[in-house]
Amino acid sequence: MTLQLPAPDGTLRTYDPRTEPLLLTPGTPFTSRTVYSAAHVVADPFADTTPDSPAAVDWDATLAFRRHLWSHGLGVAEAMDTAQRGMGLDWAGAAELIRRSAAEAKAVGGSIACGVGTDQLTGPASLAEVRTAYEEQLALVEAAGARTILMASRALAAAASGPEDYLEVYGHLLRQASEPVILHWLGPMFDPALEGYWGSSDLDAATDTFLEVIAAHPDKVDGIKVSLLDAAREIDIRRRLPQGVRCYTGDDFNYPELIAGDEQGFSHALLGIFDPLGPLAAEAVRRLDTGDKAGFRALLDPTVALSRHLFQTPTRFYKTGVVFLAWLAGHQSHFTMVGGLQSARSLPHFARAYELADGLGLFPDPKLAEDRMKTLLALYGVNQ
Repeated sequence: MTLQLPAPDGTLRTYDPRTEPLLLTPGTPFTSRTVYSAAHVVADPFADTTPDSPAAVDWDATLAFRRHLWSHGLGVAEAMDTAQRGMGLDWAGAAELIRRSAAEAKAVGGSIACGVGTDQLTGPASLAEVRTAYEEQLALVEAAGARTILMASRALAAAASGPEDYLEVYGHLLRQASEPVILHWLGPMFDPALEGYWGSSDLDAATDTFLEVIAAHPDKVDGIKVSLLDAAREIDIRRRLPQGVRCYTGDDFNYPELIAGDEQGFSHALLGIFDPLGPLAAEAVRRLDTGDKAGFRALLDPTVALSRHLFQTPTRFYKTGVVFLAWLAGHQSHFTMVGGLQSARSLPHFARAYELADGLGLFPDPKLAEDRMKTLLALYGVNQ
């Protein structure tokens, strides 16, 4: 059966849904790359909330999705921006998510790394208060037994007067960390409040400061996650890292080429797009494990159009598309998000996301995805 899907110009176009999924089976962790999928949270659709209320999370469905990722050999990057950190999920909710997910990871033998930030600060803060907030979250993640991801801080961006403040704060935290951490550079396209991070809006100067932090504490840095959507800059940073410090790509536009690498090295991965792509991404990396770079690219290159669509400007609302696809794929029973963020993208955007994902064979049950797409279309007044 065909579907009538709305186009951006207001017209309807005919689409023939796929009838068979891409057959992808769970498997063991990878040998050639370390790969984390940043994971979304599932809202409780029956909670009586407002957009300003604390997040009401469906914990069973949220943890079930993490088990799905682990079953395919992926690690989980928890309580990151994909989980609506700072866009519906406050620190109290993130702390509970970290505790529950870390316990689940231990129970099933899954790999997990958790975001440490300063989002308990709700107003202007001093550098000392920023350090204290980071320390509180670092202690919780380490107590939970998870690897730490030191996230970029809106409060630090507001409080810092220059590069020296970043060097001082991050140096202080790295000296305290009991295990090597992952440093996360999130660009302003993901969060406008992070403009000028590392003390400068000049990316060359900011890169120098970022690398100075790492060079001063190489034994305390497992790796860095670069989310600037700039492949050339990531490659430059990757080549300048101290020996043994990994580069985890966070580039949702150019990830196949960055993970595949070149004659001078490659990137590992910590990606929001691997939430909807999990099984397919895992299969691609297993091909890379055997040395089949062409097979890896053949599987992953066709997914870039979907990723670029989900992460289109304003990029920070990519989470809406991620949750939408999780609903169509049957990972959750509804399309509701914490903070009401399901309203952040248009119907034509959803229609194109469905079309691209269906074309890739991402839906385990294509008929279920088709029926749910029909439900959404009817809600908007597009009857088939």
